Amino acid sequence: MATDALRSQVATKWQESFSRLNRDSPGISGLLNFSEAWTISIQFLYPRNIRVPQTQEKDIKKARPAFDLVSRCRRLPALLEHFLEDMRQNFNLIEKEIDEHMLRSHGEESAQVIQELVDCLMEWYQAWTPPQDLGTTIFSAYTLNFQTRLFSSLPASFSQAFKSLCASLLGPPDHDLGERGTITGWNTGAKPNVWKNFEVLGLIDRYESVIASVGYEFIESHVLNACKGQWEKPMLDELRSWMSDHVVPWMIHVYARNASSPEEARAMLQGVGSRFDFHINKTLCDLRTQEIFDIIIDFPESMGALKDLRDCMQRVDQRSNLVAALRKANRKRLLHPGADTKIILQQYVATIKCLRIIDPPGVLLFKVAEPIRRYLRDRPDTIRSIVANLVGDDDSGDSLVDENEPIQPLQHQEVEDYTDPQWEPEPIDAGPEFRTNKPSDIISTLVSIYDSRDLFVKELQVLLAQRLLAIQEGTDRVEKERRNVEILKIRFGEAALQVCEVMLKDMTDSKRSDTHIQSQKQSVLHPTIISRHFWPALDTSNLVMPGQFKILQEEYAKEFAVFKPDKRLRWLPHLGTVQVDIELEDRTVSADVAPLEAAIIELFADTAIWDLDELVKAVGSVNRSGVIKGLATWVDLGILKEEPENTFVLLEREEQRGSTVVRDPGRLGPAEPEPASVSSIQQQQAEQMRVYWMFIEGMLTNLGTLPLDRIQSMLKFAPGYDRTVEQLGAFMEAARREGLVVVRDGMWRLNK
Repeated sequence: MATDALRSQVATKWQESFSRLNRDSPGISGLLNFSEAWTISIQFLYPRNIRVPQTQEKDIKKARPAFDLVSRCRRLPALLEHFLEDMRQNFNLIEKEIDEHMLRSHGEESAQVIQELVDCLMEWYQAWTPPQDLGTTIFSAYTLNFQTRLFSSLPASFSQAFKSLCASLLGPPDHDLGERGTITGWNTGAKPNVWKNFEVLGLIDRYESVIASVGYEFIESHVLNACKGQWEKPMLDELRSWMSDHVVPWMIHVYARNASSPEEARAMLQGVGSRFDFHINKTLCDLRTQEIFDIIIDFPESMGALKDLRDCMQRVDQRSNLVAALRKANRKRLLHPGADTKIILQQYVATIKCLRIIDPPGVLLFKVAEPIRRYLRDRPDTIRSIVANLVGDDDSGDSLVDENEPIQPLQHQEVEDYTDPQWEPEPIDAGPEFRTNKPSDIISTLVSIYDSRDLFVKELQVLLAQRLLAIQEGTDRVEKERRNVEILKIRFGEAALQVCEVMLKDMTDSKRSDTHIQSQKQSVLHPTIISRHFWPALDTSNLVMPGQFKILQEEYAKEFAVFKPDKRLRWLPHLGTVQVDIELEDRTVSADVAPLEAAIIELFADTAIWDLDELVKAVGSVNRSGVIKGLATWVDLGILKEEPENTFVLLEREEQRGSTVVRDPGRLGPAEPEPASVSSIQQQQAEQMRVYWMFIEGMLTNLGTLPLDRIQSMLKFAPGYDRTVEQLGAFMEAARREGLVVVRDGMWRLNK
């Protein structure tokens, strides 16, 4: 029963197929007609070898009825399957051509060879393309199958070679330029079928990333060539104009090839254009990040580069890269013992100004500045360098203070005012201490390197004392120093500079006292009389002024005692300048010398020959190297000569320089440096810290080992102690080097 039903079903199907193929033709004539049409269609579609001459060309007029019959019989899908199978079997012909061209591309210009390969592939593609009469379905299936087999046949090296071809279409530098300066290699439509062929073969979609990389590399090359080292003016707008003229026309072929109007092309390029504009920003940002240290050195001439970097940072998230690059450059080129402190401070100030242009909120500056500030805190002459700039005592001519910057009080830590309508939240990349380390003016930033501004005030006092003591008679330097102090009052406040006011008053009172004494008894001695309790510690010396100098001091002191009976003068004879006129038998020599040199030559007024050791004792057993230096001054002037060794003779009559024996400086070893007239703030602090050593020694004796912060907290109970933990750490380290204490894992103890 089931067998009969199956037979009936098969018979029905067969009858339907027969009727569809045979149509209304009698007998089997319809089948014969279909068979002939099928054969013609197969022969017409057969993918032939285009490199072999054909004896008979394909006749589409003859094949069209055959295709129509196959279509009416609904056998086109079967015809397509047959054709695709034939194409698979003959695709080795195309693979052979691919291999030949790729082999040539290794030895010749790869772009030209790949261009020929693309033309060759188009020939095969067009030769095997089915007629349009068969419909879009068959055409689409053929194109997909052809592209699939093509991509599977292309070797891995094709990608790089195809990239070279696309790069050549951008127009290398040696291409001719048209009237408007556009590259004729692509902008005027040369080789118009190249990009069309790419699209037909599916190469644009397949290698879209490769094509995009060509544009990116072209942009990178131009940015590096046009912008490297060019910091005077902003370059970003020029780069965008260049891209409009030299890259956008190329982009149209790639990304807007099907546009029918300029407006449509512009809309199609909007997304990819944004990516290419982003790449311009990123490339320029990377370049300026690499150059940032030199850009800061060249400020303000490098303002254009800073504006470019600011604009690029708004588009490209490279903030962390900039911070890392600048910190690395600072460590390598700035923060090392070979760099002068003044240079480090100048670079720090330039860094502040530059990073405020790039990032006004100051987050980048906060992250970059911390290593510089930490390094400057450890430098012993940082405070002196800053103070020297504040009072205009820097001889380098490069001031840290901007003359155009208004003078204003030092700013304290900022307090958040949430009621301010201009208030903005902190940037997302700001650190927890960001607000408390953001003073607005340069001087406040420099002073904030240290925890206490008292260090600066004391250094100001030391520097002012040195400058006042160096003032020559008859100059107006006192008024200049008074103007400086008035300016510093604005920054540090009235109370902080009261000692400086006392020093200036001493200079005025000293001149008034000297005028009165000179009116009572004329003297060539014009001392500066100061209040020793209000001036920084002055260096002492054992120098004894002999002869007439001693008489002048005694006479002047007697007149001063008459003028001010309640006060007495304590002489510091090693300070100041002496104008001497030395009358010899055949000449008179005038010179401005130090008191020690004047004392030495005065001794020769009574005795013409002196031994070196006797001279040292006669002037008060002062530093031996200082005496040698003073003797060398008179030897150079031809007043003394050394003969024999360590014995000096007065030359009443001038001798020829060739007969004067000049001491070899190397024979006595290096001379000791002459001490400054006023102790530096570091020296004073070191001496003051020694006073607190008994407190530290007592702590460590009774409590054993202590950390540095615990020692600091306990020292706060000592009278007058106002040092920072960093200063205490430096003192403890010095004590460790002297063998007084030892440290292990941050715990200090006495070295027993």
